[in-house]
Amino acid sequence: MDFTFNDEQQQFADALRRYLDKSYGFEARQAIVRSESGVSDTHWAAFAELGLTALPVPEAQGGFNGGPIDMLVVMQELGRALVVEPYWATAVGIEALRLAGTGEGEDASLLERAAQGEIKLAVAFHEPHARYDLFDIGTTANGQGEQQTLSGTKSVVLHGAQAHAWIVPARLNGEIALFVVARDAAGVKVTDYRTIDGQRAATLEFSDTPARRLAGKHAGAAALEHIADYGTLLLCAEAIGALDALNLATVDYTKTRQQFGQPIARFQALQHRMVEMLIHAEQARSITYLAAMRYSSEDADERRRAVSAAKVRVGQAARFVGQQAVQLHGGMGVTNEVAAAHLFKRLAIIETTLGDVDHHLARFAALPGFVTAEA
Repeated sequence: MDFTFNDEQQQFADALRRYLDKSYGFEARQAIVRSESGVSDTHWAAFAELGLTALPVPEAQGGFNGGPIDMLVVMQELGRALVVEPYWATAVGIEALRLAGTGEGEDASLLERAAQGEIKLAVAFHEPHARYDLFDIGTTANGQGEQQTLSGTKSVVLHGAQAHAWIVPARLNGEIALFVVARDAAGVKVTDYRTIDGQRAATLEFSDTPARRLAGKHAGAAALEHIADYGTLLLCAEAIGALDALNLATVDYTKTRQQFGQPIARFQALQHRMVEMLIHAEQARSITYLAAMRYSSEDADERRRAVSAAKVRVGQAARFVGQQAVQLHGGMGVTNEVAAAHLFKRLAIIETTLGDVDHHLARFAALPGFVTAEA
């Protein structure tokens, strides 16, 4: 298989990297994290101007119809720079509208506005009691046709408070359906908070909150799982960028940290450790690229298998590289003044978002065609 980016993808990545290197340095990022909203409207507008917000949107709604590989290119760069703006949340929301919506009327309007960078979106995957089970849903819908009301609680909705609209899974007559809820809808309480990696999340409490049911052909449990796989794939791609940045930061730091009168980078044992870190990152990269190529497979099990395999390997790499980087940085590796600490925390969150290593190992093993080795 050829995993080389085409010229257009590489040019897009180069343009985004130039912008981030120039305008989204570590200190600038920290200032955004400390701000009241936790995001920057200025950078969001720049992302829209660069075409990031339009990339995943279908052409019919003013987008570029970017596929998984195109999005992988973007997410790697955002991961490298530790971007905290809600691009991942909005991209996953766009995919939810694309998969479960009709592409017309209000669905089309949301996609068009998202493409222009006018609105941000978020998908409320989880509930307080459900851990990683997407289908353990207690939120209920009542009403007729597309117009419904929702009651229930969604937890750890990434960038929930920054979104203008949410895509919310709920039970309608016992079956899973997907709904769009406006940020300013009546009967909703939003509790915003900062996560350990500098991102934002929210708890959403609905009480007879007006909602509109997504009425596409595929708007039930299968669509919800498909959307979660998309989000997982993008997280893996973001992790690749963060792993690259953390490996580079670690190598650079070991060239300056002195022990026994010389840089610790000269010690063979530590050189071997950094090579292991690089190997972990490269294996995670390869399997993530493979998952991106198989995401659009007509065989849903092939998609599930590839995405879960990628999340497992990325999770293992995130833990190994993160922990080793902290050890090689010494005490500096856990201080807020050093980017390595923030890369470590971001990787820790990615590892546990939409299913940790154990969850995806179990999911992979439960798929058809998996055969255990004989004892």
